[in-house]
Amino acid sequence: MRPIQSTGWAFPFSTRIHVTAVTMKWCISLLSVLLLVLFLWFSNLTAQVSSEHHQVSLVTGITQGFHGEHDGGGWEGSARGVAYSEFNHRFAGLFVFLFGLAELGHALRYPLPSWIRLVLPSALSVIGAYLLVWSDHEAWPIGSLTLEQTFSGQDPEIIQHKFYGIFAATAAASETLRRIGWARHPAWAAPLVVGAMISGLLLFWHSHGNHPANQTIELHHALLGSLGVGAALSSAMVSWGSGASSLPVEKWDLAWAVFVILIGIQLLLYFE
Repeated sequence: MRPIQSTGWAFPFSTRIHVTAVTMKWCISLLSVLLLVLFLWFSNLTAQVSSEHHQVSLVTGITQGFHGEHDGGGWEGSARGVAYSEFNHRFAGLFVFLFGLAELGHALRYPLPSWIRLVLPSALSVIGAYLLVWSDHEAWPIGSLTLEQTFSGQDPEIIQHKFYGIFAATAAASETLRRIGWARHPAWAAPLVVGAMISGLLLFWHSHGNHPANQTIELHHALLGSLGVGAALSSAMVSWGSGASSLPVEKWDLAWAVFVILIGIQLLLYFE
């Protein structure tokens, strides 16, 4: 029951920390605003879905170029392709949402079991392993493309998916070392912070080729990218921003947790 080693995340589990009314009001206000933005965005997005679904029935030979050549060029936008993509996003979203809740518990200073600190690296390990293997049905190691073809750069979508898998696995390893007290230097926070920032920015250029619902997908990715950048900045302030901001670390902890939870929700609600 002794406190976790000081790694930038630790807090004493044996002591119940009082959550002030100001902190609770700040948390509720931030959640309310973000959820309102999310609701308005989905309301606007839903209005476009019916017209885009109509376009799907009019499109033949949906995917051209390298992405889809190995499966007849009809994967992107097909019923199987959409189901595969949506499952991948929602699978990742479930684990992101779960570790977001664990981070929220820490941010609100609730007394939690010591193993809760390992929920984030455990969830990222699952996401990383899944993406490295199953991110794309035609890519190595489950598809017809070889390892060289998969990482050749001819299909940017595959490369980005694999990058997300590598980022998740790397961040999982560094966060595990930080949270068990084996890596205490602030530089060990870099894989999570820098990886999250790059991942968020890449989503603004992430494309599904000639997918008939590309406009909807781009809106999803733009929102995910914005939330990802916000999460990365919040995490950076928690790890490296001591004294550089008027907000205390506890508020940045809370912002980080809220951004992560919203990313999880967005991934769970993802559709094409």
